Amino acid sequence: MNELTRKLKSRLVPGAGLLIPGAANALAARVIAGAGFEAVYLTGAGVANSHLGAPDIGLTSVTELAQHVAALREAVEIPIVADGDTGFGNALNMRRTVRLYERAGANAIQIEDQLFPKRCGHFEGKSVVPKDEMVQKIKAAVDARQDGLLVLARTDARAVEGFAAAVERMNAYREAGADLLFLEAPVSEAELAAIPKEVPGPHIYNMVFGGKTPMLPRERLAAMGFAGILYANALLQASMIAMKNVAAHLKEKGSLAGAEASLISFAGRQELVDHAGYQALEKRYAGS
Repeated sequence: MNELTRKLKSRLVPGAGLLIPGAANALAARVIAGAGFEAVYLTGAGVANSHLGAPDIGLTSVTELAQHVAALREAVEIPIVADGDTGFGNALNMRRTVRLYERAGANAIQIEDQLFPKRCGHFEGKSVVPKDEMVQKIKAAVDARQDGLLVLARTDARAVEGFAAAVERMNAYREAGADLLFLEAPVSEAELAAIPKEVPGPHIYNMVFGGKTPMLPRERLAAMGFAGILYANALLQASMIAMKNVAAHLKEKGSLAGAEASLISFAGRQELVDHAGYQALEKRYAGS
C-alpha cells in the first residue's frame, strides 16, 4: 500500500467526518488541494457534465475516467477517491477497471451495484444487479488490486428495494472485502443515523445539493459515525452558475465591465495552474 493510500485509510475511520470535495477535472483538483483539503473525489457525474456536456447516465467510458484520474494525479499530491461507476461491466471488467485506476494513481475506487449503464444516484428509474452478483464484483476488485487500492462499495438499492434491503447489501459487501461503504440516497435523518449503527465499518455520506438526502452539517454526520463526507459536485455547480452569469453579463453589456468581481485575475489564474513551476522547469532544461 502506497503512502497516500495508507494516509487515506487512516483518516477514513468511523466518526472522522472527513470532508472530500469532488473535482470534475485537474483544475478543480488544484483548487481543492490549494484550499487545504486532505483528499479529493473524482466525480463521474462531473466528468460527464464537463467533459461531454451530458447528464450522468453512463455515457463516459472506463478509459476516459482513467485518463481523468491520471490528470488529477499529475496535478495534486493528496489522496484521490475515484468514481468507478459499476466497474463498466461484469467481474472481469471490474478487474480491468481496478488495474487501470490503480496504475493511473487512484487511492480508492468507488464501485456501485446499479445495472450498466448506470445513472446518477439521485435520479429516478434506477435498477440494481442481484446482491450476489455485486458481491462477486467486489471480490474481483479486491483480488485485482496490486498496491492496496481501497474499495468503496456503494449500493443504490434504497430507491429500488427499500432501506432494509440496502442495509443488508451493505453488510454483504463489507463481508466480501469492501474497505469503505456508501449507501446512496437515504431520504431522512433517521435513515442516515441508522446506517453506521446497523453496518460496522467506515461509511461515506454523499452531500448532493438539491438531492434526496438531508443536508446536515459535518459535526452532526461525524457524531452519527460517518467517516467521510463527499461534496461530489458542489464546485462544479458553483462554476456552472458563475459561467452562466458572466456569459449573460457579457452578452448584455458587450464587455466585462461590472463583472470583474466574478473573475479570477490573470495572475491568479496562472498561480492556480502553477505557471511559475513550469517556467522553472523550462529554465532548468533550457540549453546553456
